Amino acid sequence: MSTPITGPTTTSRFVGREIESWSSGPKEERIAVKGVLRSMSEAMVQSAFSAPHAVVWVRVDATRTVELLESLKKHPGLAGVRLSPLTITALAVCDAARNFPGINSSFDAEAHEVIVRRSVNLGIAAATDRGLIVPNIKGADQLDLVAMASALNLLVEKARAGTTTPNEMIGTTLTITNVGPFGVDAAMPILPPGTGAILAIGQIAKAPWVVNDEVVVRHVVELAMSFDHRQIDGAMASAVLAHMGRFLSDPAPAIIVG
Repeated sequence: MSTPITGPTTTSRFVGREIESWSSGPKEERIAVKGVLRSMSEAMVQSAFSAPHAVVWVRVDATRTVELLESLKKHPGLAGVRLSPLTITALAVCDAARNFPGINSSFDAEAHEVIVRRSVNLGIAAATDRGLIVPNIKGADQLDLVAMASALNLLVEKARAGTTTPNEMIGTTLTITNVGPFGVDAAMPILPPGTGAILAIGQIAKAPWVVNDEVVVRHVVELAMSFDHRQIDGAMASAVLAHMGRFLSDPAPAIIVG
C-alpha cells in the first residue's frame, strides 16, 4: 500500500472544511454545500455556462521582477512593506487595462451591451477557511507600488480572518488568481460573473532560457488569461497578455513612470 505524500503544504481542507484522513475517514461522506461555498459554486456554474470562455497563455522571463523585489526589500524606505510577485503582477494588470480598456469590460446580455469601465476594481481570488472568495481592491489602477502592496496585504488578511465586507465582494472588473504558492505552473481559471477577464499566475521557478543564443538559467513564470469571447477577441487578449509579459520581464521603467 502506498503512503500519501505529506509535508508542510499538505492540507486536509476541502470545500471549506477540514475532512478526516484517508485511513480514518468514512468510506463515503456527504458534505453540505452552503454559505460562501454555495454562493461561489452557483456563481461559477453561471459564469461557465453563460460566458464563452477562451484562454491565452505565455511564458515570461521574470528574472528582473525577482531582482527588483529583492532590491526593494532591502531599501530602508520600504521597511515593513510586504512586497511579492503578486504586487508587481497587480500593477501589470492595471497598466494593461489603462492601455487596453476593453479588457476591463463586461457583457450585459439583457441589454445587449458591452460595458467598458475605466476604473479597475481588482479582484484577488483568496483561499480561506470558508472556501474560495474573490474580494476586490476598488480603484486599483490609481495605486502605486507601496499602496498596491498595502491594499493586497490588507485584502488577504481580511479574507483569511473572515472580516471581508460585502462592499469588497461586489463590483469586480478584473481578477487575478495566484496559483504559484501552491507549486503550480499554470491554470485556466473560470471568469468571475460580470467580468471579462481573469489572469492566472503560476509559480516563478528557475528554468533554462535562451538569451543571446545561449542557454542560461532564468526565473520563469507562466501567465494564462481566460476571457469572455463575446466582447474580447483573441487579438486583444493576446495583446493584453503580451503587454503584461513585457511588464514582468522589465517592471522597473513602468513602475517609475507610473
